[in-house]
Amino acid sequence: MQWPDWFWSHSAKQTDDTTREALATDSKPPHKHASEKRSYYTTPQTITACVLTTATTLTLIRLYKTYLRRIPTVNYLKPGLFRHRTLYGYVTSVGDADNFHLFHTPGGRFAGWGWLRGRKVQDLTRAQLRGQTVHVRLAGVDAPELGHFGKATQPFGPEALEWLRGEVLHRYVRVRVYRRDQYERVVGMVWRRKWVVWREDVGHEMLKLGWATVYEAKFGSEFGDKEELYRAAEKRAKEKGLGMWQEPSLIGRLLGHEKGTVETPREYKTRTAAEEKAGKIGEKGK
Repeated sequence: MQWPDWFWSHSAKQTDDTTREALATDSKPPHKHASEKRSYYTTPQTITACVLTTATTLTLIRLYKTYLRRIPTVNYLKPGLFRHRTLYGYVTSVGDADNFHLFHTPGGRFAGWGWLRGRKVQDLTRAQLRGQTVHVRLAGVDAPELGHFGKATQPFGPEALEWLRGEVLHRYVRVRVYRRDQYERVVGMVWRRKWVVWREDVGHEMLKLGWATVYEAKFGSEFGDKEELYRAAEKRAKEKGLGMWQEPSLIGRLLGHEKGTVETPREYKTRTAAEEKAGKIGEKGK
């Protein structure tokens, strides 16, 4: 049976329509989907979000490195931090009357130090603290010496030590770091919180009570902006006869300590150094 002419004309029309649709589909620009993605990433909203995220991340990293990264020893203190940073920490031990060891606790109690599990510094053992503390030397003051390396203990050395222990040992203090000395210590001004809002300059308090003198070495003196204040405090302590400036007791006078004469820590160091040198020279001459 032969199909009528109208059928073939209708089928041809349908074929032409289908072909045109296919061609129209194929003629669409390639990678239109990728182009749309690129345009999404270049919108002002996307660029702004990326910039804010990057800036926030970099700021948080800087804040962590500057204020929240723990400094275990003096070797981790960069020179750029001196005079520009303070260290807040827990005093783990007091060796002499003008220096101590500090466990740095950045962020203080807000960062969980002292109460959060794993951050209770007071529970750390001596072995755990080894190599984890900063050795701090009080700036601007010199306390009576204790007996070391065969040298005799200076008068009022033990009393000054006990005072400093009562003041800072097992307490949180803040140190304004000035420099690093030849003994691998941080020389700095030390404060401790007193009566919640009031802070006390530990070095200034030692001078006021007569347990130290103003630091008189030719090199390495550090006072910040408080040299005049420190010298005035020492002068008042002398006038009042406080601490190491007090008159010798009867036993002291029997031992040869004259009234009104006090050997300062600087004089003691100079004398003992000369005696040690003379002793070595004498041994070589034998």
